[in-house]
Amino acid sequence: MQTRTLGRTGPVTSALGLGAMGMSGVYGPADRAESIATVHAALEAGVTLIDTGDFYGMGHNELLLAEALRGRDRDGYTLSVKFGMLRGPGGEFGGPDGRPEAVKNFLAYSLTRLGTDHIDIYRPGRLDPAVPIEDTVGAIKEMIDAGYVRYLGLSEVDAATIRRAHAVHPVADLQIEYSLISRAVEAEVLPTLRELGIGLTAYGVLGRGLISGHWTPGRTADPGDSRAFNPRFSNGNVEHNLALVEALRWVAEAKGCTVAQLAIAWVAAQGEDIVPLVGARTRERLAEALPAMELSLTTDDLAEIEKAVPPGSARGDRYPPAFMSGLGVGN
Repeated sequence: MQTRTLGRTGPVTSALGLGAMGMSGVYGPADRAESIATVHAALEAGVTLIDTGDFYGMGHNELLLAEALRGRDRDGYTLSVKFGMLRGPGGEFGGPDGRPEAVKNFLAYSLTRLGTDHIDIYRPGRLDPAVPIEDTVGAIKEMIDAGYVRYLGLSEVDAATIRRAHAVHPVADLQIEYSLISRAVEAEVLPTLRELGIGLTAYGVLGRGLISGHWTPGRTADPGDSRAFNPRFSNGNVEHNLALVEALRWVAEAKGCTVAQLAIAWVAAQGEDIVPLVGARTRERLAEALPAMELSLTTDDLAEIEKAVPPGSARGDRYPPAFMSGLGVGN
């Protein structure tokens, strides 16, 4: 497994990361034993960056990872944890909480659930509009100084917020959606990250499965699958978006790889400062993703990919309307 450094001040991690969110019911039921086996398989393949959130399954994801990582060398993996999204007992979202006292409270619970004495990269899951980012980051800086956190991260914020946060404490990386069908970061956010020496961990590289090559026309989301409410999977939009996937499939076949591998490799090819996260819930999907890091895309390959899926060609927002207002950038 190749490695990459997250920005000028961040850690060295595997060039591909594992996103664990899907192991906690976001895309419908997940098999616990298979989820744990997938984490083990990722570590054995050299994947060292594991991403979670304290609000994934209301703590379920952290407890699952604690079980999967038990007995492993703590220096052998990098834990990236998002915090601050309030949840209700029915699973409903209550908005972000970035108050300094809340930061420390969330961290205490995460450390306990994960069974560790420190978190490698700690980041607010979304910007709290009621709390200056300087206050939220200041609290994380205190936890870094105290040894409970190693690096500061951000998630889904705009360029101005990145600058304000970075002025308080160096930001290791920004986690944000970036894929062939979600390229809004390229306008202002990515140039700002590169100017300041901040890395990018890209989630949604397969568009929540939409551009994996495995989603088919007429397929409906399983019970509990959040994609049932995602505009890009809605009737009318999904057919258009899957036509883009079919155009991409021709490029993948000519390259001798799968659509998913090509989509992941495209993100990785956008810069050595970018680490794609794959949300594999099974060893089978992980095994398909891993060879993407060995794909070498030429200038001609990249041109063919762009021809198949031009910027802005996807239909539908990347989140339902209620969640779009909390994003630093759009689609």
